[in-house]
Amino acid sequence: MAKKKSANDATGRKVRVKADVTSPEFPEILLAGWTGTVVEVTGKPPAEKYVIEWDVETLSRMPADYITRCEAQQLYHLMACLDADAVEAV
Repeated sequence: MAKKKSANDATGRKVRVKADVTSPEFPEILLAGWTGTVVEVTGKPPAEKYVIEWDVETLSRMPADYITRCEAQQLYHLMACLDADAVEAV
């Protein structure tokens, strides 16, 4: 039997990172205004996390330093996992 989606499942929702939110891995890098699509929701309220795939606009203005640092630590810079309350629907 397939797993049922909850009514408030954010998967597929376009989101924008709220002001003052920084990268979990690199707290000195501000993610405010970055946009993407929620591809997965993990955890249960109130501790839900969203796996976000960044959109073309965000990727085009992503700081080169962020990409370099991600690659150096073998992190995937095209996506991020953020607390659900760190983003808002677009």
